[in-house]
Amino acid sequence: MLENLSERLQGIFSGLRSKGRLTEDDINDAMREIRLALLEADVNFKVVKAFVKRTKERCLTADVLDSLTPAQNVIKIVLDELTELLGRTDSKLVLGSRIPNVIMLVGLQGSGKTTAAAKLAYRLMQESHAPLLVACDVYRPAAADQLQTLGDEIGARVYRGDGRDPVAIAREGVQDAIDSLRDVVIIDTAGRLHVDDDMMAEARAIRDAVRPDQILMVVDAMTGQDVVNVVEAFAAEVDFDGVIMSKMDGDARGGGALSIREVTGKPIKFISSGEKPDSLEEFHPDRMAKRILGMGDVVSLIESAVRVQQAEEEAVEAERMAKGNLTLDDFVTMNRQIRKMGGVSKLVSALPGGDKALGSGQVDEGALDAMEVIINSMTKEERARPEVLNGSRRARIAAGAGVTVTEVNQLIKKFNETKKMMRKMTAGIEQQAGKKGKRGKARRRRGLPGMGGMSLSDLKKIQDMMGE
Repeated sequence: MLENLSERLQGIFSGLRSKGRLTEDDINDAMREIRLALLEADVNFKVVKAFVKRTKERCLTADVLDSLTPAQNVIKIVLDELTELLGRTDSKLVLGSRIPNVIMLVGLQGSGKTTAAAKLAYRLMQESHAPLLVACDVYRPAAADQLQTLGDEIGARVYRGDGRDPVAIAREGVQDAIDSLRDVVIIDTAGRLHVDDDMMAEARAIRDAVRPDQILMVVDAMTGQDVVNVVEAFAAEVDFDGVIMSKMDGDARGGGALSIREVTGKPIKFISSGEKPDSLEEFHPDRMAKRILGMGDVVSLIESAVRVQQAEEEAVEAERMAKGNLTLDDFVTMNRQIRKMGGVSKLVSALPGGDKALGSGQVDEGALDAMEVIINSMTKEERARPEVLNGSRRARIAAGAGVTVTEVNQLIKKFNETKKMMRKMTAGIEQQAGKKGKRGKARRRRGLPGMGGMSLSDLKKIQDMMGE
């Protein structure tokens, strides 16, 4: 989603960087290209007009044109304005003191409400809450069954009710949460293919019956410019508090996501990519803006790593790995940690220029899996002491893994390169720690959890080695 826009903008900025000084004509040409790129991404035309006007006015100041790095200043201004367009500040989901808190989801049919409800429940469970899912869609065939299945997968209680009155089911669901000691209620409401009076009337009736603490609208990111009209209609009729943007992994142009805050004033609270329960992420305008401009989203990647951090007993193991004492079992451990973070593709996409690398096929997403198959064909001793791998052992391993001896040799070569890199990296860190004392030592431990203290740049180097 938004990859084409990102590529277009990066191309525009590349052209600006090639010029030592910028003239007013250069700025005008760049703004014209940015306007076209945003319109082609399906951003609302009124939003594009206002965005370009503000950006152009700031870029044409003497401070920019007469500076030593005018292109960098222009990029910073575009980043600032894009962040402002997306919301400027984070808008987190804040639960009140009321028990249970009631969260009501609204939106069109097919927007992903039911899946979003389960993902939100899963997220709250990770934060030590006990959510209850309430199935109030009595029209779509098997809607309640779908919610029940999703609830069972994540271990969340689901209230379905016995009747066909969604208002009564919502009210009963809140009471069930009280009876079963649940502190959050998530109400999945029915949608329609288009905005209509019946849907809005039902949403208002449920709202008035349960008095939700938060009303979140689920929006399909693939809807395009029409999403603005839909969001405006719901804002006028139901007055929701924020947006969950679903299907951010789709291949549509996705410009609607850039239009919502500007047109309605309603913040995007969460974005969702994929079907996994843990794929609902808090929306950070500044990080999204940087990613659109090809600057990556390193902070989110670090947070993702923190979420999959192993228990404290791994600290000793991580320290050993950080010193470069790697075994082939450690390679398998790193592979599994990367999987928990969303896989190689997600890791690389969060790095500056990562989306472009993925799009051009430069990243081999199966490299780590192929590596694990070879390692699993080794004995325990061979994994712990790769130096014992002579020619006959390598031939046996290749036969067991269904690969060639050459591929086994390549794996061992990459392993040795990684080991050398980590030893070199650790030596540098320890030298720095010696200069800065305790402060330096503390920094040494700020690598990715469960990854042997490695930094993101180190992970990228390992990925480059494995993808050769």
